Amino acid sequence: MLAKSNIKDKPQKPEDVFDLDNNSAIIIKDLVKQFEDVTAVNGLNLEIKKGELFGLLGPNGAGKTTIINVLCGLLKPTKGTAIVGGYDVRKNLKKVKELIGVCPQEPAVFKFLNARENIELFGNLHAMPKKKIKERTDKLLELLDLTEASKRKTKGYSGGMRRKLNMIIALISDPEIAFLDEPTVGMDPRARRSTWEFIGSLKNQNKTVILTTHYIEEAEALSDRVGIIDYGELIALGSPKRLMEKYESKNLEEVFLKITGRRIVEGI
Repeated sequence: MLAKSNIKDKPQKPEDVFDLDNNSAIIIKDLVKQFEDVTAVNGLNLEIKKGELFGLLGPNGAGKTTIINVLCGLLKPTKGTAIVGGYDVRKNLKKVKELIGVCPQEPAVFKFLNARENIELFGNLHAMPKKKIKERTDKLLELLDLTEASKRKTKGYSGGMRRKLNMIIALISDPEIAFLDEPTVGMDPRARRSTWEFIGSLKNQNKTVILTTHYIEEAEALSDRVGIIDYGELIALGSPKRLMEKYESKNLEEVFLKITGRRIVEGI
């Protein structure tokens, strides 16, 4: 359930939200997104650094996917500003799209094509040279352990395999900024761990990664910083270690439950 509160004039901002310099990959200022009488994002302020792996956490309906959709240009903000890769999503969406790769919650694959055909299709949509498409495809299939299955039609893939393919499609253009929305849902523990390693390796390539996940241990293991969203507002921000210290918790999941627990009390 999304927030039904009114937009606040001065939403509460956690400490250290902004530290602006030329190293910013994403800057969000006073961002609001409303759907009729529902406020999905309520005065959000946030900065994400270049090369940072940022975990975006929150209960169901907290506004995470709405934020991602605004940053990707799929939704227009009601108020406020969102700058991605130095470009305003309202004014320079074409430039933004050239910089980003998006792995959505629901796998965007064609079931009657095999993995390679799916990847090549999206590579061609990015107007990539054929040689580069092949090189990137071979590399990503190997890294995500899909090489052997790459010539099979994806209608026979498991949910975890489709999610891996979804991630390859999102990264085929070698984007500077990657949005990974629940990328490991449906994966078995071994596949999830190998995918964690792959996501972590993106940092070594100086990619900026925004990760949304309901696996709190995933965010704790991978993220440089995490932002916790509830009712469309940022209620906590910092490294996993810093948040655990601040909220006197043994792990990030305990932090999450402590500060979002009002949903349980309210029966949501």
